[in-house]
Amino acid sequence: MRHAVAAALLLSAGAATATDCQVVSVHDGDTLTAQCADQRLKVRLAEIDAPERGQPYSRRSTDHLKAICLGKSATLRGDHLDKYRRTLARVTCAGVDANAEQVRSGYAWAFTQYLTDPDIATLETAAKDARRGLWRAQNPIPPWEFRHSR
Repeated sequence: MRHAVAAALLLSAGAATATDCQVVSVHDGDTLTAQCADQRLKVRLAEIDAPERGQPYSRRSTDHLKAICLGKSATLRGDHLDKYRRTLARVTCAGVDANAEQVRSGYAWAFTQYLTDPDIATLETAAKDARRGLWRAQNPIPPWEFRHSR
């Protein structure tokens, strides 16, 4: 509940961008926790979807996001919460666009259902063509299909 209140305060204050943040943990390939001033926020990286636990490349995706963000300064750009009350955001860690880098490296899909940045889809196509990350697999199952099948 405390997280939801902190996120709501951040967002209601008109802070579509939070710049005074540090990534304190990475949960999976598209979710992390950031300490922003005196608020700890659980953040879902917007516009991407990473492999779920139990899917191939899940661990690699998580490890890649850790390499990009864990322990680093971060800027969050987002203006609402998802249905799990996580802050939805584009996240830049030490100058690296983590959302784009996860897709560019082949450790996440462009989440087309919620995509607003066409560059993310372009990065996915390039990763697929180069067979980077999860695109090395014959027929990788998108996480939204994996979740639906469970």
